[in-house]
Amino acid sequence: MKVTDHIENAKGNTLFSFEIIPPQKGKSIQELYDNIDPLMEFQPPFIDVTTSREEYIYIDKGNGLLDKKLTRMRPGTLGICASIKHKYNVDTVPHVLCGGFTKEETEYLLVDCNYLGIDNIMALRGDAMKDEQYFIPKAGGNNYAIDLVKQISLLNQGKYLHEVMDIDNKADFCIGVAGYPEKHLESPSLQSDLKRLKEKVDAGADYVVTQMFFDNSKYFKFVEKAREMGITIPIIPGIKPIAVQRHLQVLPQIFRIDLPEDLIHAVDKCKDNAQIKQVGIEWAIQQSLELKAAGVPVLHYYSMGKSENIRQIAKQVF
Repeated sequence: MKVTDHIENAKGNTLFSFEIIPPQKGKSIQELYDNIDPLMEFQPPFIDVTTSREEYIYIDKGNGLLDKKLTRMRPGTLGICASIKHKYNVDTVPHVLCGGFTKEETEYLLVDCNYLGIDNIMALRGDAMKDEQYFIPKAGGNNYAIDLVKQISLLNQGKYLHEVMDIDNKADFCIGVAGYPEKHLESPSLQSDLKRLKEKVDAGADYVVTQMFFDNSKYFKFVEKAREMGITIPIIPGIKPIAVQRHLQVLPQIFRIDLPEDLIHAVDKCKDNAQIKQVGIEWAIQQSLELKAAGVPVLHYYSMGKSENIRQIAKQVF
């Protein structure tokens, strides 16, 4: 079922969903199941599964020489989606990236998703590689998320890249895209960023999931500005609980977001990460309760594959 159908069927009630990352290659999927199991009591209608960018590793060839190889440390997004869908009878949303994929590779992935009965796709540009200052698309790939949205939309019409065929069974993907309450780090302004979001909606996007934020007023302002621009599709808030001290430095650095002074002060008073984790849980509970009271369609949690803090939050909210 489509994410938008789940929202419509909820008739104004706020749904619970979360996002996971595939295990590193060589790891068992059982650890992932162990972290999903405790969250199933909250009846998530869908679960997002991220896709990792490729990265370079350097293999020592001896004599001081290094061999540069391209690899993916967390492959298997589609397999994880199929496995979760089969095991838990819940819809899954694979993240599909521009970065690292040609349009042909993307088409093959989408066809496989259609075969597996996956109804939803999160269309993302993806980040720059670790050794790149700026995002560089793969030759023959999509440059921006809007290009990926357009490719998926064309596939929904039965239009493939290179073939003109008589299509009896078209894809019918529900397309999710990212939104940035504090603007995308590469965007010159929030208004400019919203224009890009409107373009993705006009190209066929069906719903938005926001980047994490810690000040609900920024989400509410973002939604207000989006509605003024004519964006009417659901805008789902993304929530991530603070868990360790280094989040105070890492999250603003990576995502270009601001942390509220009250949250910073509360974390600074903590003596260890156990106390910080509890602060993060309590902050996310208050965020979630306020957002739920405001009638958001879904509360979407960035679990990063760990469920205990998300479970404690959900117990107080749902």
